[in-house]
Amino acid sequence: MRIVIAGAGEVGSHLATMLGEGAHEITVIDSDPKLLENVTNISDVVAVEGDCTTFAVLKRAAVRKADLFIAVNREESPNIISAMLAKQLGARKTIARIDNNEYLEPNNKEVFINMGIDYLFYPEKIAALEVVNLLGHSSTTDYVDFSGGKLALSVFKLDQGSPFVNRKVEEITSEVVGVPFRTVAIAREEQTIIPHGGDVYRVGDIIYIISNVVDTSRVVEFCGMTDIDVENVMILGGSKVGVRIALELQNRINVKLIEYNAEKAYRLAELLDDTLIINEDGRDLEAMLEEGLQSMDAFVAVTARSETNILAAMLAKRIGVKKVIAEVENLNYINLAESIGIDTIINKKMVTASNIFRFTMDTDVQAIRCLRGSQAEVLEFIVKPNSPATKSTVANLGFPAGATIGGVVRADNVFLVGGNTQINAYDRVVVFALPSAISKIGRFFN
Repeated sequence: MRIVIAGAGEVGSHLATMLGEGAHEITVIDSDPKLLENVTNISDVVAVEGDCTTFAVLKRAAVRKADLFIAVNREESPNIISAMLAKQLGARKTIARIDNNEYLEPNNKEVFINMGIDYLFYPEKIAALEVVNLLGHSSTTDYVDFSGGKLALSVFKLDQGSPFVNRKVEEITSEVVGVPFRTVAIAREEQTIIPHGGDVYRVGDIIYIISNVVDTSRVVEFCGMTDIDVENVMILGGSKVGVRIALELQNRINVKLIEYNAEKAYRLAELLDDTLIINEDGRDLEAMLEEGLQSMDAFVAVTARSETNILAAMLAKRIGVKKVIAEVENLNYINLAESIGIDTIINKKMVTASNIFRFTMDTDVQAIRCLRGSQAEVLEFIVKPNSPATKSTVANLGFPAGATIGGVVRADNVFLVGGNTQINAYDRVVVFALPSAISKIGRFFN
């Protein structure tokens, strides 16, 4: 696939690196030669220097031959303009990053489609909704539902007291009667394992479990975890993500938002009617304690600085806040943040990757999620009639070693997959896959 990316900033360079691992021809446009140099140093891409909103630069980037044009500059306007022009010049599909929620309203989205932009995405809003979702599943480090909310992927970090620790996968599976679930992956240090029955759970493992959504609370219990009701949450940072989280939560629970900049804090107080805005430094322990940090059910750090978010989240965890979430945009810091006890990491680059990656697949993908803490993705397919997956049982499919089918939704029925499972046309299947297997799995369902 020929892909043109407009914008060589953090999001654009991450996309170029991720998509460059596949059999794609990547071209990156940016007016900053230093950013282009950084991208070409880490990825096998063609760099085009110039303004992506001009015909001359878009023609130099050969957008007329592009299968996919992705505009991910920091500013919204050049993204919209370049995507419109790229479509007119011949790009098959165009995607633009935006930062205005109004554009995503159904009636307004139609306007952009008519202008030639196939898909709009707002990373800050998606990240905020992830945080809100995670606060409703406080025992997990990540949670995703599929197939209209019928199948769930829950992610847990095993501590010393977990009943899973030092037990084989097959032992745990045989002991848990009446609640079907399946461990589809284990992330251990920097390795991601697709487990078999004889694999043993270890302290510190991050485990990925597929189950029926109605069984998730019992799966939580079996993992030795406890969900808490989040009634009081403190948000550090009046960023776009922080504001979106407050807007989603302020009419349901008690929300405090800490903002260091006084002028910005006053503006936020006018915008967020039911959120208590506090002008303080989130790194000041004494000030945070005075504002009641120790009595919070959850703490969310979403300032513009990864270092500040990590330090503040560590502080909150140390004084007993049960659910701690931090936005960490520096990918080099993610493993560090997870190793020091921060419950969940939010990263807009990974949010963006999840939303765009499905457009590069040669099979229709209903959903895809790049999973934090692992090297893998989880994907949802609708099985086409007469596709290879319908020709034999799962055990005889010859499915790639780096992938596993976790669950199937057939009409209103949900079931987990074993070797004898027969997949039918129009089933929805959820697949967990390592990078080496992603390009190989689509053909089974096409």
